[in-house]
Amino acid sequence: MAHAYKNKYDGYVFGSSLREQALSQLLGWNYRQGHSHLTLDYYHLTPGIVEGERDEKTGELEIPDGYDTKTYGKPMPYQQIHHYKAVLDNSWFLGDGNLKLLLGYQQNRRQEFEEEENPKECGLDFMLHTVNYDLHYLSPEMNGWKFSTGVNGMWQQSINKGAEFLIPAYHLFDYGVFATVSKKIGKLNLSGGIRYDHRHLHSEADSFRFQAFKRSFEGVTGSIGLAYEILPDFNIKLNLARGFRAPNISELSSNGVHEGTQRYELGNSGLKPENSWQFDLGLDYSSPIISAELSLFANRINHYIYSEKLADENNQPILIDDTPAYQFTSGDARILGGEASIDIHPVERLHFRNTFSYVNSVQLHQPSESKYLPFTPAPRWISDVRYEFVCNGRTFDHLFVKLQMDCNLRQSHYFAANDTETATPSYTLLNMYAGTDVKLYGKRLLSLYLSGENITNRAYQNHLSRLKYLAENTVTGRRGVYNMGRNFCIKVVVPIEL
Repeated sequence: MAHAYKNKYDGYVFGSSLREQALSQLLGWNYRQGHSHLTLDYYHLTPGIVEGERDEKTGELEIPDGYDTKTYGKPMPYQQIHHYKAVLDNSWFLGDGNLKLLLGYQQNRRQEFEEEENPKECGLDFMLHTVNYDLHYLSPEMNGWKFSTGVNGMWQQSINKGAEFLIPAYHLFDYGVFATVSKKIGKLNLSGGIRYDHRHLHSEADSFRFQAFKRSFEGVTGSIGLAYEILPDFNIKLNLARGFRAPNISELSSNGVHEGTQRYELGNSGLKPENSWQFDLGLDYSSPIISAELSLFANRINHYIYSEKLADENNQPILIDDTPAYQFTSGDARILGGEASIDIHPVERLHFRNTFSYVNSVQLHQPSESKYLPFTPAPRWISDVRYEFVCNGRTFDHLFVKLQMDCNLRQSHYFAANDTETATPSYTLLNMYAGTDVKLYGKRLLSLYLSGENITNRAYQNHLSRLKYLAENTVTGRRGVYNMGRNFCIKVVVPIEL
């Protein structure tokens, strides 16, 4: 349970509270020829919805009369999600080969409550049934060669049970047939694969806002790669891949208010599937004192799908139900990026680690305001120092303290058309972590973790936050809701052996 979070500019943010429950059970049978495992999961989440409405005179976030932001009650509006999952995992040895069968069923029900007068009546009410299947065979190694082949996919049915709608009810079925091969030649490992996918989607009509349609998508994908040990501590990896993604039901046919983002979302039934070419390069080095990794990628995506804010001929936002309208569209994109990390550990217990990540995503053949793709993460540098005070202790084991600096640089590459996005200033967060295992008679009794994040209480907005574009504070001129301020957490993990 969490009550509303707080930051320096907004105070307590009404609607940011949540309740969460989860339960998982594994039942299994291991035998000489293989195993059969059944995993049962239940997940219940009740998140509030941050709407960002403000008092015009004071600029403060509105809080309903009589509601205490420090309580753990359900704010209005809020969502309720029940998720049930059952997965049957089977594996059988066939000679030196292996046959695997995975069957899964999931039921997800998402309800949205928003009326104070009728708190038990929900507006949006989705019921989604999903069946997943995966059957594949792994061959034994033959002169360094390994083969795998199989088929997998899913069936889905979505039902609208509420009085409000965002997406139509639909049926979906897809399958993919694939084969992979790998070969080891001394210090060189080669691998490759090919896959064919087919998806059929049937959207049902609704008398209010949805029209029935059927779409089928298919694509061929594949990859080829190598890994080579240049030196005993130095490796290189190269990979070239062809990708495919069919548009989902939201991108094709949304027509309603998405309360969590304060957008009226409109789908586009004419969208084509995305397809891409991607090249990856990886280098890694490891020694007793230094460990380093470099990962680079270049991706060219045709028909890249994204959401764009709509505006009229006077460049004013188009409103539907008093909510800014956004529509899914597509374009050709080029995405470059990578991540570099180095871990210096002059002694075993001390680690000084730095990681830098960068993504540059450009939409081809577009004017400057539409050049960059929306929701591109800002360049990020994470630097931390970790020291382990106790290792293999009698009572306390793996006792450590870590100090971290999380620096997010300014994101000036944004999708500016129709004020869809704005630039995001840089910010730096200071975090601290500590933890230990507690042992009794040589066995782990529990694990204890302490964390303090954003210790300096920095007010900031992440570039990927949708709350960044909520209502403007008319007093300060700041737009949207800011992220969480100073936050401390205690976590206890207790192993249970039966």
